[in-house]
Amino acid sequence: MREVNEDASAYPGQRATGESIERGGGGLSVTDLLAKVMTAAAPQPTGSGQPTGSGTESGPGAGPTAGPTLDVDGLAVAVAATAGRYLPEGHLSPDSDFFDAGGTSVHAVELVAELERELGMEIALDDVFADARPRSLARRWLSAGGTPAVHSGTPMTAPEATATGAAATGAAVAGVTATGVTATGVTAPGATAPPGTLPLSAAGTRPALAPSALPVPSPRTPPAVATPPAGSGDAPYSAARREDLDQILADLALADRLPWTGAPEPLPPRRILLTGATGFLGSHMLLDLLRHSDAHVYCLVRAADEEAATARLGQALKGYELPWSSEVRRRVTVLPGDIRRPRLGLSDDLWNTLAHELDSVVGVAAAVDFLRGYPSLRQSNVLGALTLAELAATGRPKPLHHISSIAVFNEVGITAMGEDDPLARVDRLIAGYDQTKWTAEVALRRARDHGLLVTAMRPGGIGGHTKTGAYNPQDLSSGLISAFGRFRTVPAFRYLNAAPVDWVSRVAVGVICEPDAWGYDYNLTGVPNTLDDVVRDMALGGMHVRVQDWDEWRTDALARLEADPVPELAFLTRVLQSPTALKLCEATLKGPAAHDDRTAALVEALGLEPAVRYDAQAQLRTFERLAHDGLARLPHKDDQPYLWFSETTEGGVGPVGAPADTPCSMALTLSIASMYQLVKERRVDVSGELVCAALHPEPLVVERGDVWVRPEEGIPEQHGLRHRLLRYRLELRDTDGGRWWLEGHKYARARRDVWRQTRALTVEIGRTGEPAHLTGEVVVPADSYVRDQIDGIKVDPRLTGQEKRAAKLTWLAWFGLEVGRGLLGPFARVAADLLDLRRNPTLTERNR
Repeated sequence: MREVNEDASAYPGQRATGESIERGGGGLSVTDLLAKVMTAAAPQPTGSGQPTGSGTESGPGAGPTAGPTLDVDGLAVAVAATAGRYLPEGHLSPDSDFFDAGGTSVHAVELVAELERELGMEIALDDVFADARPRSLARRWLSAGGTPAVHSGTPMTAPEATATGAAATGAAVAGVTATGVTATGVTAPGATAPPGTLPLSAAGTRPALAPSALPVPSPRTPPAVATPPAGSGDAPYSAARREDLDQILADLALADRLPWTGAPEPLPPRRILLTGATGFLGSHMLLDLLRHSDAHVYCLVRAADEEAATARLGQALKGYELPWSSEVRRRVTVLPGDIRRPRLGLSDDLWNTLAHELDSVVGVAAAVDFLRGYPSLRQSNVLGALTLAELAATGRPKPLHHISSIAVFNEVGITAMGEDDPLARVDRLIAGYDQTKWTAEVALRRARDHGLLVTAMRPGGIGGHTKTGAYNPQDLSSGLISAFGRFRTVPAFRYLNAAPVDWVSRVAVGVICEPDAWGYDYNLTGVPNTLDDVVRDMALGGMHVRVQDWDEWRTDALARLEADPVPELAFLTRVLQSPTALKLCEATLKGPAAHDDRTAALVEALGLEPAVRYDAQAQLRTFERLAHDGLARLPHKDDQPYLWFSETTEGGVGPVGAPADTPCSMALTLSIASMYQLVKERRVDVSGELVCAALHPEPLVVERGDVWVRPEEGIPEQHGLRHRLLRYRLELRDTDGGRWWLEGHKYARARRDVWRQTRALTVEIGRTGEPAHLTGEVVVPADSYVRDQIDGIKVDPRLTGQEKRAAKLTWLAWFGLEVGRGLLGPFARVAADLLDLRRNPTLTERNR
């Protein structure tokens, strides 16, 4: 999956191909791709016994006597060499993360097959996502295979780095450098600082390093970290890995090395640094900052240079239907950089300039990937947040506004998710994304002890824009909602804590621009949706869903996605196949409702729009975009109707200009597939037949028919006294294959025969492609109108009795309101004529 600030300019060939497949362009699921690349994965017997890059024979048949046993270092070098073939740089350090170096999910699938083919290493794809550093993969495989892992130094319990400047980026935050650490993570005696290491911290000092890897310091305020005792028998994926917990403790301690700072000036910001502006939430926040403040915004964008960064930002804004005008560009300065690198990848001069000129730092950028583990995500999500904290604490005191996530509560069984409630126990967070968001927020809480003013804002699921329909295709909430609508099934859940992006962005910007709101925690989750809410909303939209148990729904969804692959939902397929990601889904669906009392009070104080439930009406434009992009499926007129009733008409037709003396009747069925088509199109579907001897001795069948209620808002096409109430358009076919068309209108006039106006239909009939040659009028009999169109309404039998009554009342209320507005129009017009005493040459009904 893509990260928020991905460098689109690097490695254009192989990377673009890989990502195209990853997004579904290749038409293969991960399972299919893995099977394809492993077709030739059967290890070949080696007759010479020559080593493969490490000094030992490899392959499933190579036992302990086949050659010297590989140690961790040698095997890590071999794994790194294999993984480097899939990366933009062409190489990978044993201690660098495969995904941070440019690998994609598709590359990970191919790497698993290549490792088995070349080195005989059978590694699960989930293990690569959990920790994609070659040294970790080597250590895990040797330990699992019963071969003792030979460590060349202390275990990796803190950030490790290589001697190259590119791989040293994750080892230095807030003035911590990688001096003396070799490519294998072992401290070399007498080693000096390699070129490319992090420069001195803002304090001007470089902390002394231990003779080995960084120790795991005990945090000053112990977080909720606990590991199950050895032999406790915990099931796999029920608790965090021990090595991840050790790394989390080490990363938390980095907050203690931040500079001390004072309180910022309590004034609305004028110069803001914003990260993540090319992401879904960040791009909307950028526009809201420009709309609702006078600030100049500096956007950190991952790119090779300023030109590429500017182009990438503009492309992102346009992709979300946001303006990229000259006025926007005038108030935005684009900075090419990287949240994962020391000092954000900026020069020392630029870093120092920003430190003294900025008056607010907003961190939105994050690697959003529910498959990757903590070691793979920590550079972007943890070390990046600490780097922003260092910038905020350096030079001029500045507040730091950190976009966290409700995922910090993603512990299965948690009972409360209030803004001041305790976070989840980190040892019970399984997904790497949850762990990194938890670690970043807890580390920034400790940074408050250094005087740093930190505001944490926790969105839940971020839904599409209520007006433009723009959505994030990689958001888990969007993926689940798309699957709900596409497969017409939903898993049983308690709450969906989701809100539209325009509301989340506006509230976040309100916090940033209001000094009195700084320094607190906010849940930007809106009004939670219950299972009943979602089922009712989808039913009103014509999408009648069946509720299933979570395991049943997951199995059914995977089977449907494998039988009929949806490229745009490939990421959801991978999530549903990953044991760690499933824990995240389980916690999300079984968690309680998030409470936002502080956020609601702030929204009211600032006069912003209060949170409302993200219901079917709010999701309307997003569902249209999802359907257009192939992720969802809106109701179609060929689906089983949601509601239907009969309409019979009788009357006569005749040649144009002649008396209408030929009997003509219609027996029609009017139906709607969903309330969506009423709200969006004010259209009703029509089927049935027409009997008219002037056309054909046998009845004509309606092949396609539509009725529009108050077409063109009921406004007459030309000046006149007839306002169009209903418009009928039917395509007919006779038994000989002849095709005909029928156009009919019900008109509203300022006359006393209102009851007849709602029943009389003026019609024109002709052959397809020819003008009308028959005209006349047919009328719904008065005795059948109430019987058929009110008492005779039928509703989808899959609905409950209560839902059926609600559907009938909704239809009658909507149709009655629309017809009433149509009938009122001509009377209001006559009233205006009567009150106008000026001479009026236009025909009126004043004398009536």
